Amino acid sequence: MLSRRNFVLSSAVLAAPAVARASAEPFTLLLDWFVNPDHAPLFAAVYSGAFARAGLEVKLIAPTDPDVPPRLVGAGQVEACLGYQPQLYLLVDAGLPVKRVATLIDKPLNTLTALKESGIAKLADLKGRKIGYSVEGVERVLIGTMLKNVGLTLADVTLVNVNFNLVTALQAKEVDAVIGTFRTYEDIQLAQAGLSPVIFAPEDYGVPQSDELLILANARLAEGVKIKRFVGALTEGVAALAKDPEGMKAAFIKGNPSLNDRLDLAAWEALVPGYFAPQPGALDAAKYLRYRDFLAGNGLIKRKLPLSEYAVAVAA
Repeated sequence: MLSRRNFVLSSAVLAAPAVARASAEPFTLLLDWFVNPDHAPLFAAVYSGAFARAGLEVKLIAPTDPDVPPRLVGAGQVEACLGYQPQLYLLVDAGLPVKRVATLIDKPLNTLTALKESGIAKLADLKGRKIGYSVEGVERVLIGTMLKNVGLTLADVTLVNVNFNLVTALQAKEVDAVIGTFRTYEDIQLAQAGLSPVIFAPEDYGVPQSDELLILANARLAEGVKIKRFVGALTEGVAALAKDPEGMKAAFIKGNPSLNDRLDLAAWEALVPGYFAPQPGALDAAKYLRYRDFLAGNGLIKRKLPLSEYAVAVAA
């Protein structure tokens, strides 16, 4: 069984039909991976006509390589892309001119997950066990921070790079736990497979709260009129989704019939009640500064830049 992270590496999908009026300006948003329920507010803005009313012909495109979208945004070749809060600091630290202009999911989804079947009930039970991960740097720091919170260190566990095969590695007992699973997807997938996932949320073990899914724009264009119109329409999309979640789900499934399955429908139901930012353009400055300091304190970024270098608030 594959994690959704495997699929994005080899798929490219036009995610939604453009709905626009004759004078609409083109606007391309590159997704983080293939179309999935995480993107529900974007689709709702399409289906409700919010983007069209804003004078935008929005194309939502899944990349074949998830590392490419921020670079295209930084080069000014597309208007925006989806990204993650930890990734944002690394990109800016490397000199890429991108900024967060909106938030799609304003709560963390990432988990460290084990299986009850492996005899793991609490985080300290991972002593002497194998933990699978996929991303060097950030995930190693997350694991280390969580272990420190229960009196352990990285020396007490064995880290295994499972190359995004998180669910497969856990089911095959190649590892005893994995980090990088989402509480609204892979953790559900494991439960649907008849297993008993034991879920540890990083924010409960010393990792600062973070936004999960961001919209990044070129730093020079982040406060431009086009971005403001996009964020305003996205805000309408969030409201439309909250007002008619069943109608929006039906439209989403009709437009993406391959997602009419038990797992994706369960993911939609888990996400819609409260994971999407009601005001996407609003910025929690304290949250962003805390996470900057966390990454800097763990040596993942070299500089603590002002908040304005990383993110801006965009009024709807």
